[in-house]
Amino acid sequence: MSEDVLLQPGTGVDDEVSSDTRQFVTFLAGGEVFAVDMAPVQEIIRVPEVVRVPLAPRTLDGLANLRGRVLPIISLRRTFGFDEIVHDDSTRAVVIDLGQPLGFVVDRVASVINVEPENIEAVDGIRSTVRSELLTGILKDVGGFEMVMVLDFARLIAQEFAQVMAFASETAAASFDSVASEQADAAANSDELQLVSFSVAEQEYAIDISSVQEIVQVPDRIVAVPNSPQHVLGLMTLRERLLPLVSLRCMFALPLRELDERSRVVVVALGTTAVGVVTDAVSEVLRVPTAMVDAMPALLARDGTLSDISRICRLDGGKRLVSILSADNMFRHSMVKDGLQTVEAMGDDVHAERDEDLTNDDEEQVVVFQLAAGEFGVPIDSVQEIVRVPETLTHVPKAPDWVEGVINLRGAVLPVIDQRKRLDLAASQRSDRQRIMVFLLGGVRTGFIVDAVTEVLKIAKSAIEAAPRLSGQQSRLLGRVANLEKQQRMIQLIDPQYLLDREDNAALAELAG
Repeated sequence: MSEDVLLQPGTGVDDEVSSDTRQFVTFLAGGEVFAVDMAPVQEIIRVPEVVRVPLAPRTLDGLANLRGRVLPIISLRRTFGFDEIVHDDSTRAVVIDLGQPLGFVVDRVASVINVEPENIEAVDGIRSTVRSELLTGILKDVGGFEMVMVLDFARLIAQEFAQVMAFASETAAASFDSVASEQADAAANSDELQLVSFSVAEQEYAIDISSVQEIVQVPDRIVAVPNSPQHVLGLMTLRERLLPLVSLRCMFALPLRELDERSRVVVVALGTTAVGVVTDAVSEVLRVPTAMVDAMPALLARDGTLSDISRICRLDGGKRLVSILSADNMFRHSMVKDGLQTVEAMGDDVHAERDEDLTNDDEEQVVVFQLAAGEFGVPIDSVQEIVRVPETLTHVPKAPDWVEGVINLRGAVLPVIDQRKRLDLAASQRSDRQRIMVFLLGGVRTGFIVDAVTEVLKIAKSAIEAAPRLSGQQSRLLGRVANLEKQQRMIQLIDPQYLLDREDNAALAELAG
């Protein structure tokens, strides 16, 4: 589920343009040429692998993994009713972020262009295969095209994906991989500090979240810089840009150790400059009341290594002390300056990964099963039992079409539902791998046929996030998704209480009776 980033805003075009000049990304879809204002364009990527979402709009291809974040992938051809084609090497996904990032699949991206005001015309009187209310203007004689339609993605999303926009406007649960939302929350509450905490040599440090550009894993390959000091580990590539890596252990004169799977690179930003600070592990995002934060004692803060530490926060009744690093002081540190002299400009996307060394309280245990090509999970304590599908089921006249029939399960009548039909998935032939998962729903024991039950899995809560809201029924039933990035798996989590509504429960109660 990895993606190939091909373009990000601010790259590939001349930054020295007049204040009236506007930037657009031009692309083709269904034989038409379109443009979108550069402002909401997050990046342009190759079309990634997707996981299909049941009960979602037909325009949605599925969900993809964009550096640990769930990204809905939408077919622009299907949205406009154009004939579908097979994706090829030119096909791209334009990631638009208007509160909730969405990837729109287009046939080909043409270019990123600067357009003068006189080349932008209103849409009045324009006839096109695209409804004029979805356009904000027409670009004339730009990018080698006589006429380019400027799409109003905000209106398109509002009309076609109202559930997505409603989801984006709600207050989502704070997640570690959403630094932007954490920053917004911090601004709304000036009595709290929001900090990213990490450990070095079993000591805990933190830095203000506004200074953290992103957090990434240590790459497999670090390019060594000849004749560089020991504290400069080398360079890594971060989305086609070079990032200098500096060892925090070296900066603090601590014993060196080998990097491992827990090691993380905290990308610290100051203006247009950035440096990757290598830590032993990243712990969490902390919300600390300002009353629990003290200035570093003046005697210790005068100079030397401790000058990088500006404040100390007291947690757990003073038993846990976290040293808050000053980004400004870090960038004045001679060791960091050495690293910054190695490269020029760095990337600026927002991303974060949580530490994987979790306790059982930070995990959810789910039963994983397969339906069609997708993986789904339910809480283990919601499953009463799992049984084989018998050779024959007793069909019940006038039952809903998704009810396969009833079986005798140890003397009790068990209604059995075809989960594929319930989730509007293609039908399949019976097989030995199929199973009936039994739940207690509204007081009625009910069985659901699934393609296979594969495992009982412990999933870190940090890997679970709210699924994009694409329809009312989907958002209730499939409201969360486990994004297992390292395993390249995306497991959609089902809330069993929404498998059936009240009317369905009443009908099944009659069958069971």
